Amino acid sequence: MTVFDRLRTAVETAQAEQDLPDFLALDIAAILQRREDFTHLEEELNELVEKVEMYDTYGQTGYLGMGVNNAILQKTLDKILKRDQVTCSKSRVPGEPTLQSCKKS
Repeated sequence: MTVFDRLRTAVETAQAEQDLPDFLALDIAAILQRREDFTHLEEELNELVEKVEMYDTYGQTGYLGMGVNNAILQKTLDKILKRDQVTCSKSRVPGEPTLQSCKKS
């Protein structure tokens, strides 16, 4: 069973049993539909699977503060979905050519 298979199963279970919000399920569906874009992120995807499996609408509340809530899950998704984005900026020093630097975020 691949990490993508485990992720699909975890999402289906979380939607059926824990009321996983649709906006989170849609982000995960985007990952599942574009598997080839995320195969190099297996460690992060395993972390995502664990968090989806621990998802609880009321996670991080109560006496023990256990479970994963939607904010924690959203941060994990943001990290995976935005990891390959490249941001570029230009710097200009008077009298010198404009320099452009890019970095992965």
